[in-house]
Amino acid sequence: MHGSDSEREGESLKHGQIRKALSGFYYLYDQGETVRSKGRGVFRVRGVTPLVGDLVDYEKDGENDAVIVNVHDRKNELVRPPIANVDQALLVFSVKEPNFSPKLLDRFLAVIESYDVEPVIIMTKTDLLDDGGREKIRRYKEYYRSIGYTVLETSIGDGSVASELGPIIEGKTSVLTGQSGVGKSTLLNTLMPELELKTDEISDSLGRGRHTTRHVELIEFAGGLVADTPGFSSLDFDHIEKEDLARCFAEFAELSENCKFRGCLHLKEPKCAVKSAVESGEAEQFRYDHYIQFLQEIIDRKPRYPS
Repeated sequence: MHGSDSEREGESLKHGQIRKALSGFYYLYDQGETVRSKGRGVFRVRGVTPLVGDLVDYEKDGENDAVIVNVHDRKNELVRPPIANVDQALLVFSVKEPNFSPKLLDRFLAVIESYDVEPVIIMTKTDLLDDGGREKIRRYKEYYRSIGYTVLETSIGDGSVASELGPIIEGKTSVLTGQSGVGKSTLLNTLMPELELKTDEISDSLGRGRHTTRHVELIEFAGGLVADTPGFSSLDFDHIEKEDLARCFAEFAELSENCKFRGCLHLKEPKCAVKSAVESGEAEQFRYDHYIQFLQEIIDRKPRYPS
């Protein structure tokens, strides 16, 4: 455990989960009650920062407030957005306005996979597609499904998505994220109209939206928890080593087991199962192209030295 004080353990110690962090306060959920709390000053010395999603021990501090005295070990943690113990990421991508970007989706997927978080792809604004665009999106959708991803489609104001998402969300902690202006807040408003989340129109001059969500909060929905977040402000691969990138591509992770060389980077190595699958059409060329581009980013990054 992080920062535990055994002498504090006793009847006064309570247990909760951080559901919201705002203006220096942590809002804990404990058996139906919301408790406003602060982190102990000693956490800063120890380098412990409580995150939304953390399971914590706390003590009451006066009538309405509390102090977090211990943060439990985490299953995982994301840096941007700052959240812990995530089961899955609902990746919201519009197919139009802004146009669907397979490269950006693959970047999201690789980063999410690197944290051992399960991605779910939600394609929005499908009502804006013409026939040609609909066929193009159908091919992408079928391929992502064929490599094991759940892919949902929704259009503006489509209430049926709530019933589709319900079983996926139930019993899990989900992060709702994606590119700006794709309809994340609109989607949440469709799922939970009582939230009345602020939404912004797409800027015609920029062709993209502005993030309207200012803090991370876990919201109860369909027997699970959904985090509405400001989105990933950074989608770099600083935490991924070049030998590990292929594991973040679902189909390549499986194919890699058949490569001749252990640690194959699927570049120029002989008898590479990934390259063979791409050449035969078993794996998609666009996914391989994105893998190579991301791999080059990792190879080209500046070495990191301990401070």
